Amino acid sequence: MKLTNPNARIFIPDGKPVADAVKRITHLGVGAHQDDLEFMAFHGIMECFYSQEKWFGGATCTNGAGSSRTGKYASFTDEQMKNVRLVEQEKAATIGRYAAMLQLDYPSSRMKDPKETGVVNDLVAIMSAANVEVVYTHNPADKHDTHIAALVNLIKAVRALPKDKRPKKIYGCEVWRSLDWMNDNEKVVHDVTTCDNMAAALNGVFDSQIAGGKRYDTATVGRRRANATFFESHATDKADQILFAIDLSPLAQDDSIDLIEYTCGFIKRFEADVRARVAKIRGF
Repeated sequence: MKLTNPNARIFIPDGKPVADAVKRITHLGVGAHQDDLEFMAFHGIMECFYSQEKWFGGATCTNGAGSSRTGKYASFTDEQMKNVRLVEQEKAATIGRYAAMLQLDYPSSRMKDPKETGVVNDLVAIMSAANVEVVYTHNPADKHDTHIAALVNLIKAVRALPKDKRPKKIYGCEVWRSLDWMNDNEKVVHDVTTCDNMAAALNGVFDSQIAGGKRYDTATVGRRRANATFFESHATDKADQILFAIDLSPLAQDDSIDLIEYTCGFIKRFEADVRARVAKIRGF
């Protein structure tokens, strides 16, 4: 496996040869920034952590240079922050027993450039070398442009693969926009109940973000708990923590499906549900 960016870094927590480590990946998380995987792909990490056959692999596309910083990180340069975040991500990979952690090290500006091919080529190389069945990535209704860029590059990479090498499932997950708004029958529900200790361990690794002004650790768990409680209005909670996702698998199976139209279909069906619900009971 050869990556395009010479600054890319491959970390294998258990020290296996790279080819062997990557080959065993069955569940791949593709995120824009360091910590995105632990927040949005936690279901996949846990699926593999307790399995003998499944292995989680992570691919982080950007270098993290533009992250917010206050307090003890306020004086850090972009280069220093990149190094800190790289190490934090590798610590998380060790805690989560990832098969491999690949940090592609692209600036966000390059990631968002439609003419940029490096990210796509690298993701093609990773998936070609692995045995990926499930991919966790950003959802197309996310409000962070770099997250959308990671998703778009991933879809391009998947469609560049032969049909028999494409993942069976692709899940668009929650980070910079919750998916509570989706109609319940269209939500992919990932139950992560009883995983509190592992969530705390993984989320707490990213001190540069938490101490740097963003309490992602508590906010992420709070969202999962809120999802579980507010999922069903007329039933007791069946789970303590839930992650929602959009099923993007059809985009891997049919190249003619347009990402924008596919996403807006969920929005239109949500609008129709709101209209019908209000119209049914309004008295004016």
